[in-house]
Amino acid sequence: MAMMPKRVKFRKAQRGRIRGKATQGNRVVFGDYGLQAVQGGWISAQTIEAGRIAAQQYLRNEGRLYIRIFPHKPITAKPLETRMGKGKGEPEYWAAVVKPGTVLFEIGGVTEEAAKLCFSRLAHKLPVKVRFIRRQPM
Repeated sequence: MAMMPKRVKFRKAQRGRIRGKATQGNRVVFGDYGLQAVQGGWISAQTIEAGRIAAQQYLRNEGRLYIRIFPHKPITAKPLETRMGKGKGEPEYWAAVVKPGTVLFEIGGVTEEAAKLCFSRLAHKLPVKVRFIRRQPM
């Protein structure tokens, strides 16, 4: 089942706009390798789940996959063939707001080649451009 918040204060949210680069969640923390967004956008809960399944099928219980984003934003839509007006539409799905530089997924416990192959499979499912990064020593 796709991810979504357990409860929210407000059922519908305004669109907003994505400005600037990510200042938090922009470096690899949990795993050894990460998949970092190069451009901003919304990533739906279904897309995150599809990426998780693709990565898990490739890894086959070797290593650990970390998902660093969560869909907090409700995206509303009006039904098809509806006249203008009559208020805002109902929530259709949940999305994660991603700024450029946000680390989306991380992998630990596998070789670099395996991580690159896994992330290349996962990147095909994402609506934003991404790049492969390594953990920086502190």
